[in-house]
Amino acid sequence: MSPRRDVAVLRRAEIVRATIRCLARDGYSGLTLKKVAREAKVSQGILHYYFADKRAILVAALETVTADLDRRVAAAQSREGRDARARLLALVGACLRLAVEERAFWIVFVEFWGEMMHDRTLRELNAALYARMRRLIGAVVAQGVRSGAFRRTDVLRAAAVILGLVDGVSLQLTFDPTAFRVAEATRFCGDAVMRYLAREVP
Repeated sequence: MSPRRDVAVLRRAEIVRATIRCLARDGYSGLTLKKVAREAKVSQGILHYYFADKRAILVAALETVTADLDRRVAAAQSREGRDARARLLALVGACLRLAVEERAFWIVFVEFWGEMMHDRTLRELNAALYARMRRLIGAVVAQGVRSGAFRRTDVLRAAAVILGLVDGVSLQLTFDPTAFRVAEATRFCGDAVMRYLAREVP
């Protein structure tokens, strides 16, 4: 990669990070390109070179927080080998920790959801994101079914249930970080998931 290309990538990333900070502080309704430019310490001309409008920069922010969550989940799961139970619990824990450690990231999700209700393209982007997450979770559930750790089930529907649980508790932690400790939330969510997937005793 050329030095000029390196600078461009880094500058775009900083603009997106500045956007995330602005969204966390002011919400999407209070977001302006002028505010983002000031937060990122770039001119509005440079900002427009990378992003055409608020919608484009919101999508970039969503992609960034999603990629960060993906990395956290992958790192947590890599420490658990191939045990399906441990990998699923690692995913749950990584998602819940994000709500406390990077609260601004979950605020981006909330702001995006508010906008997507009025924008078909954003709804399609969100649908694709959730379909991908269900496939990723479903793959771990399928691994557990094959190994005998989990009961036989429709893995994508099971993934939807697990994703709903993790999203719901993550939102509660985002809205009120004092509601319960991350370790406690990870424990009771993990217990719920394991009970849901447990094999039936004859």
